[in-house]
Parts: sequence; structure tokens; C-alpha cells
Amino acid sequence: MFLGYHIAMQIPKRKSENRRLVPVDTFITEEKFNELKAKLKRMKEVTHPRLSEESKRLAQFGDFSENAEYQIAKGKLRGLNQRIMETEFQINHAQVIRASKNTDIVSLGHYVTIESQGRKNTYQILGSTESKPESGIISRHSPIGEALLGSSVGGEVEVQLKDRKVKYKVIKITRDQEE
Repeated sequence: MFLGYHIAMQIPKRKSENRRLVPVDTFITEEKFNELKAKLKRMKEVTHPRLSEESKRLAQFGDFSENAEYQIAKGKLRGLNQRIMETEFQINHAQVIRASKNTDIVSLGHYVTIESQGRKNTYQILGSTESKPESGIISRHSPIGEALLGSSVGGEVEVQLKDRKVKYKVIKITRDQEE
């Protein structure tokens, strides 16, 4: 009886196959949700067919191992497939922010006017994927965002910044920037 060894050739995984979906903040605005859906549609209906067709066209030029253009096209297609998966994941796990009508207490989506050392600033508190501090949009995970959530008009919060603690007084809470 022959007991042979079965030697299987291991095919190395591509970097994209080793990549895991990175957890993202699932709280997004309805506007961002609609942007993601439009982006996904564009990737699936426009970009993917174009890159697929390009790969098929380049595959006709012979030996894949020496066909640099084909390898590049396949790499672009793999990258696009990864972005499609990530966007689908984000859409499927999204929690759309709807600012509470109750403006007595700061909650996600609200605009909050705060004052510190005589200076007033207004911020909207959103999920971290939409954070743009220079535009007045702060993450719910930022030190100021975390401190403000749950506070009320007239209340004070203390925030530990890099080298100092700063006190902020809540002046106004609104659902819309124009209120």
C-alpha cells in the first residue's frame, strides 16, 4: 500500500484578501447616507463595468504573467471591489442621525452654541465619519463632543485638552443651524 505525501502548492493571499473591514462610526446624516448610496450605484453601474471590460480587453494580449497592463487593470478592479464591499458594509450598518426635537438636552445632530473665555462657537455634533472641526462639525467621540452630549442650556462642561482643562457654557441648542 502506497502512503504518499500530498504536497499542495500554497497560493499566497493578496493584500486585499487579508484586509478586514475596519469598524467605522455607524452614525451618519441622511445626506451622507444618500451620498454613499449614489457612490455605490456609480461604482457598480459605471466604474465596475468599465474596469471589467478593460481587463477583458487586456487579457487578450497573451501571457498574463508578462502583461503589465492586464495586471494593473486587475489590481484596479480588485481595489474597486474592496471599496464596493466597504461602502456596502457602511450602508448596511448605518444609523441615520435624526436630531431630536427636544432641544433641552444636547443629542446627536444638534447644533450647540458654547461660550468659553468670552468667545462663542457653534458646533454640530455628528458621527466621526463626518467630522470637520474647521467647518464647525465635531465628532461625538471628540473630547468636546463627548462632554456636550447630554448637557443642557446654561449647563457647564469641563473638557481636558492636551495641556489644560477648559470650561464651556452651553448657550443654545438647536436642530437647525439657522434657528
